[in-house]
Amino acid sequence: MKNMFQKSIKIGFKIIIVAFAILGVSQVLAGFSETGEFALLGTVKQYVKTEFVNKNVEDTKMEYGAIKGLLSALGDPYTRFVEPKNFEEMKVRMKGEFFGIGIHIGMKQDQLTVIAPIAGTPADKAGLKAMDSIIKIDGKTTEGLSLEEAVTHIRGPQGTPVVLNIFRKGNKMPFDVSIKRDRIEIKAVDKVEVFRGNIGYIRLNTFESQKATDELEKAIEDLNKKQVQGLVLDLRNNGGGLLRNAIQITGLFIARGDVVHTVNRDGKRDTESVYGKAKFTPPMVVLLNEGSASASEILAGAIKDNNRGRLIGMHSFGKASVQRVINLPDRSAVLLTISKYLTPNGTDISAKGITVNVESQIPTESIEIAKKPNWEYTYEWDTQLQTALNEVEKEIKPKK
Repeated sequence: MKNMFQKSIKIGFKIIIVAFAILGVSQVLAGFSETGEFALLGTVKQYVKTEFVNKNVEDTKMEYGAIKGLLSALGDPYTRFVEPKNFEEMKVRMKGEFFGIGIHIGMKQDQLTVIAPIAGTPADKAGLKAMDSIIKIDGKTTEGLSLEEAVTHIRGPQGTPVVLNIFRKGNKMPFDVSIKRDRIEIKAVDKVEVFRGNIGYIRLNTFESQKATDELEKAIEDLNKKQVQGLVLDLRNNGGGLLRNAIQITGLFIARGDVVHTVNRDGKRDTESVYGKAKFTPPMVVLLNEGSASASEILAGAIKDNNRGRLIGMHSFGKASVQRVINLPDRSAVLLTISKYLTPNGTDISAKGITVNVESQIPTESIEIAKKPNWEYTYEWDTQLQTALNEVEKEIKPKK
């Protein structure tokens, strides 16, 4: 199971590729001398060891702090140090054996941020939204907290509550949300519908599931049997997942073309492409919002840059980079960003996100109505979906 974990490919804060050996990290950081590359840090360490008022400062604690400081100086929120306990938690989480609230989180301007709640989970039912800032977890500040530490605090036994203090754009003050933890069972394809008699609709919740491509292919087959003439692929609040799924799903819509480029520190570019026969060829559009991230952005960028379809909704989150997990001798790890993802036309996803062709927002008055306790979602209420349906309809109407 350990080897499978080390070889799995992930995206954003869950992207993992072939394990990479870094020599002497522990020894270098543990044994700073007063000369050489880390002279200043070595000098400070000696003062702490000889003069600090508390004689019982643990060497490991100082070492971990030095590593975290070194990595934070790089200015990349996804390059980080993971202590042994949190690293074990991360591996358990990636195997799916956990209870939680069902949420994708990331860092935005150094603040722990909701990328998207997963549809149907406790976080979704509690009303958490994309771009909510998590200020506190159970009364403790998230300032300086790593992603793994935050996840560890949010996870817990089934049925127990966790209180998140949330700041939401448009609100004057932060507010608390109490959410009861539960088993998170994620279904990749959440909805399959036919609108206006001939437009298919598929909502894809995640790229995490090993069965995501199979689920989507089955949904496409069902819509093809109904002879739909167009498609809306809904990636709103889809926080991403496996790169493999993003590539394979792109191949369901594009017979031949580039999907994504990876560029390393030396400028070396590798390209993932698809070759074969597309499963769905009629006109399509893709729905995005601020909660669409990583694999969602890769798929959307490929659809847009290959002129396969138009993007409707809002600018995406902007989070997709390649990381290596570096296993250290004490069972801790470093997650090191080693490459960045570019769309086929060269857009740096993490730096710029994905821009839509047609911007569509949920009107403020609709949002206010949705806050009422007796409100229920309807497709007619969803102005972004209606805009997407209109765009598809333009493409499939017979040309005069």
